[in-house]
Amino acid sequence: MAYASRFLSRSKQLQGSLAIFQQHNAIPVRAFAKEAARPTFKGDEMLKGVFFDIKNKFQAAVDILRKEKITLDPEDPAAVKQYANVMKTIRQKADMFSESQRIKHDIDTETQDIPDARAYLLKLQEIRTRRGLTDELGAEAMMFEALEKVEKDIKKPLLRSDKKGMDLLVAEFEKGNKKLGIRKEDLPKYEENLELSMAKAQLDELKSDAVEAMESQKKKEEFQDEEMPDVKSLDIRNFI
Repeated sequence: MAYASRFLSRSKQLQGSLAIFQQHNAIPVRAFAKEAARPTFKGDEMLKGVFFDIKNKFQAAVDILRKEKITLDPEDPAAVKQYANVMKTIRQKADMFSESQRIKHDIDTETQDIPDARAYLLKLQEIRTRRGLTDELGAEAMMFEALEKVEKDIKKPLLRSDKKGMDLLVAEFEKGNKKLGIRKEDLPKYEENLELSMAKAQLDELKSDAVEAMESQKKKEEFQDEEMPDVKSLDIRNFI
């Protein structure tokens, strides 16, 4: 188990966060002491506030990770759900966005100045691609088809400020959603599935990092006589 105890040294997510925390703690106390005897500027207070905010959020995450069992098995639905629940608890304690909330934030901030519906849909497509999301139902194609129909009816590009035209577009969206079997009441289920898919991807990356680290240790002479443990048997709580 010698290299099992070191596997987090290669973890891009957990060890990277630990390194940041250690660096924060390495800031000498004199940086906040009176010895400099210089006036305090608003920027200094802002940076100090950001520092303590990051530190407190990270500490909240570590406290939860010390208590909750995470199994590095992305193929086990129960392990994925448990990991997703742990990450949800961390986000709530640290006041962080969920994946669906982050996507909504991106949409709100990146589309607020877009005047026309077509550019708006293209921006949604860009955000979806950037976030690594798939459109398995074909909703994106349906929205562009609906826009084509509305613009053909009004005989001009559809502006988002055109309330009548946008009402027509929303009506077309609702027709398309009905054909695809998408219902507003199912949105919480879609959001949960999104969080689970992201949790599975993150768990898979953690597992890959752990295996890579242990295999790297295995190549070293002092570990060649030791048997590499099953990655699913590792308990992250022992390494934090």
